[in-house]
Amino acid sequence: MTLAGRELIEEIRATGVPYGCVAVWFLGQASVIIKGAEVTVYIDPYVSPNPDRTFPPPIGPGEITNMDVCLITHDHSDHLDEEALPVLAGLNPGAKFMAPAVCLERLQELGIPQERLTAAVPADAAEPAHGLKVFPVAAAHEELERDEQGHPKYVGYILELNGVTLYHAGDTVLFPELIEEVGSRKIDLALLPINGRDYYRGSRNIVGNMNYREAAEFAATSGFETVIPLHYDLFAGNAENPGYFVDHLYRHFPEQKFHMMARAERFVYVSAQAFQNNR
Repeated sequence: MTLAGRELIEEIRATGVPYGCVAVWFLGQASVIIKGAEVTVYIDPYVSPNPDRTFPPPIGPGEITNMDVCLITHDHSDHLDEEALPVLAGLNPGAKFMAPAVCLERLQELGIPQERLTAAVPADAAEPAHGLKVFPVAAAHEELERDEQGHPKYVGYILELNGVTLYHAGDTVLFPELIEEVGSRKIDLALLPINGRDYYRGSRNIVGNMNYREAAEFAATSGFETVIPLHYDLFAGNAENPGYFVDHLYRHFPEQKFHMMARAERFVYVSAQAFQNNR
């Protein structure tokens, strides 16, 4: 039985996160909540009702009152939730928002003040809250697109918090610069889309991502300590069986650690840092 609504928020509030650990809650699609010792981060919180969803949001916008930072990867409606974001900004007046520069005008139109917004620029690391560093990474969904100033329209994020380095890829296919940049970092926990792309989805204007084979090999060859698959479950016409991802890892990369998340599950990632005695 999964938690819902206020019960989920209370679970997040009550979850203590020791050094060297992060707690993760999965809300479907690419939407996750990340908690360190001192900060709670929402990434792509897509929590509005939609008749096309295969399951309702585990939590509603009006119940989210624990947001410190909100990271948006791009402007598609299942990532930049125009219905929910004004509510989240109002209920969490201290929360900071980061998104690609091309999204900032729309976020202001939704009522989020400019002083609470930061552009996600890959060359610029940000510290939107105490104990959190955010490094935007350019993404290609399916193309590497840039605005007039040269800033990427799609991004992923590398987070450093509580002694853990976490990578949320956003929506992206693989390309050499991404593999090189992310692979050069020591990623403890990676969250990767696995739904792929194909001609028929493209003909229906459904933009794709890396597939489960690519995600598995990306994780294994880049040295990600643990990988979690995302973006496979919410829309029937753009889904994937996550069991294929698990099976591919088992057959080809059996030493790669992974975790499959249930809806609204709490997963606590524990890194080697948690067992060191220098804290």
